[in-house]
Amino acid sequence: MKMTRILVAAVAALGLSGIAWASTAGQRAPEHHHWHNAGPFGTFDRQALQRGLQIYQEVCSSCHSLDLVHFRNLGEAGGPFESEEFPNANDNAIVMQIAASYMIEDGPDDAGDMFERPGVPSDAFPAPFANPQQARGSNGGALPPDLSLIVKARSHGADYIRSLLLGYGEEVPHDVTIAPGKHYNPYFAGGVIAMAPPLSEGLITYADGTEPSMEQMAEDIVTFLTWAGDPHMEARKQMGVMVLIYLFIFAILVYLAYRQIWANVKH
Repeated sequence: MKMTRILVAAVAALGLSGIAWASTAGQRAPEHHHWHNAGPFGTFDRQALQRGLQIYQEVCSSCHSLDLVHFRNLGEAGGPFESEEFPNANDNAIVMQIAASYMIEDGPDDAGDMFERPGVPSDAFPAPFANPQQARGSNGGALPPDLSLIVKARSHGADYIRSLLLGYGEEVPHDVTIAPGKHYNPYFAGGVIAMAPPLSEGLITYADGTEPSMEQMAEDIVTFLTWAGDPHMEARKQMGVMVLIYLFIFAILVYLAYRQIWANVKH
């Protein structure tokens, strides 16, 4: 019982309680989607990552934080703006421009006062609310979860988040009651969610000219959030492949040594 209480408290502290712990009876299983980064050789689509960042900035950031992601991560190896010209992400011109577009609270200064300054690559994405109480007050009592690890924190990960984003607009079943300010989504536990439909056709204009369909936007933002929760995925996969090749070669050498050693014994 003590361990259970500790686990529940940890989840609440991480802000991962957006989905109820209650029974998920009637919750629809998420649709499977083929992701570019899936599988042992999958990689992130850089254009999709950049479009996903644009969606987060223009749509999601008004309610959801991204506390564990720093601006410099955008320019690091595997990031949306990885560049051979700027191997040091802190010197990446695009990253510096994105960081400077945010005002970051800093201080105290010599007078003991807090002040605001333009962001720098070492800063994390600023949260939309000063504290959880303010966040709840602005969202009808619901606490928007931090999105840094949202894909890892949810069962079925990317498939679930994508299905949830596209799951609005269906007719409400007769046995489901929707309170004012709530919305029906069959992919959410219990079917009733506080988040209003975040996406709509033509909601944004992509910087690269891609058609902003609902499916495209859902795929792009989920790809970006997948990267946010595992920014070193590509390096990890490459290391895994190298280790397997090493073990394969090592196994062959061990086998040949075995044959050499026991050949004299048999004869």
